[in-house]
Amino acid sequence: MSSRQRKSVNTEAKETKNELAPNLKAQIGKTWGRDRGFSKEAFDSVVLQKLPQFAWDGLKIYVSWLSFQAILYAVLPAKIGYGQQTPAGYILPYKVNGLLAWFITHILFLVGAFYFNWWDASIVHDNWGSLLIAANIYGYFLTFFSYAKAYIMPSHPEDRKFSGSFIYDLLMGIEMNPRFGKYWDFKLFHNGRPGIIAWTLINLSFAAAQYNQIGYVTNSMILLNFLHAVYVLDFFYNEDWYLRTIDIAHDHFGFYLAWGDTVWLPWMSHYLVRNTIDLSTPYFLFVLAVGLSGYYIFRAVNHQKDVARRMNGECIIWGKPARYIRTHFVTSDGKEHNSISRHFNYVGDLLISSAMCLACGFNHLLPYFYIIYMFILLIHRIYRDDARCRGKYGKYWDNYCQVVKWKLLPYVF
Repeated sequence: MSSRQRKSVNTEAKETKNELAPNLKAQIGKTWGRDRGFSKEAFDSVVLQKLPQFAWDGLKIYVSWLSFQAILYAVLPAKIGYGQQTPAGYILPYKVNGLLAWFITHILFLVGAFYFNWWDASIVHDNWGSLLIAANIYGYFLTFFSYAKAYIMPSHPEDRKFSGSFIYDLLMGIEMNPRFGKYWDFKLFHNGRPGIIAWTLINLSFAAAQYNQIGYVTNSMILLNFLHAVYVLDFFYNEDWYLRTIDIAHDHFGFYLAWGDTVWLPWMSHYLVRNTIDLSTPYFLFVLAVGLSGYYIFRAVNHQKDVARRMNGECIIWGKPARYIRTHFVTSDGKEHNSISRHFNYVGDLLISSAMCLACGFNHLLPYFYIIYMFILLIHRIYRDDARCRGKYGKYWDNYCQVVKWKLLPYVF
């Protein structure tokens, strides 16, 4: 065969291959889809219809919600609380009016829904997907805005922390206490207002949606609403105490808190409205006991810590004089300060979280992601706190660890 003939044969084969390729790909696609039960219709119904969809109504509701909480934060009468001293030596004032804002928000929501019929009580559930997208838009905007603010107009430049990594600084934050003016604190507002206030409001909306669907509210939904309400009301009743926790006193404000407060914190609960569960009376009482026991431990331990700080260690704990280790540390302004080191106990928090998960029954692993997440979060926080205290207190922290040997559970961890 001549070279011209071979070239002609190769050209014809190439053309035939090119003509067959699309048909072959289409046939393979059909076969692959048929074998796996996949089709465009299936993709649309299973994937697209299950994913949240953007809607302007959801964005309008979220912007209205955020604006309303901002107004309450600014105008409601407030007690002035003070946080711990920052590394640069600042003691910052905070407007503490969250409990009043919580009551006004929930009363307005219920009156507007059931008396004036301004909206359906299930409004959050009915716009769940679009509201979730709107919250994410704001969470990411707040992250990048806070990052830029740290460079352009920092509230307290001496308290900024630069890691040298764009990703780390964006994730964990640069500014410790970003603010507008004297009182508008990013941390306190975003954690408490669009975050924690929304938590119980979302639960009420889910309960209303469940009633619309099945004609009653299950005892599991009632139990979850109650446990969340106890936790949230405790937070706002003791909002001044929160000013001295790790979130406010030590963490910087980046994606971790910006997105976490606006999206992760309030938008986790959705299981029971889609999975109706009626708990037996003994099991209901068991879960309630676990939750209340956890709350008692959580509140008692934190109260003891707060009293020990305020009384400079001169107080009675469990009927005996408090044992403490007085420390000395130096802030970045070169001044030496005294303090009392205490270890934080997360057992109560884990018990409350467990009860919230147990209220969802055992039909699926999904509701238990919360206790898994909380366990990982708190263990990680224990190690972060240990590293921070070791760097701050030095030998005093070593002495403390010799006295308090167990990080979380006695004789376990």
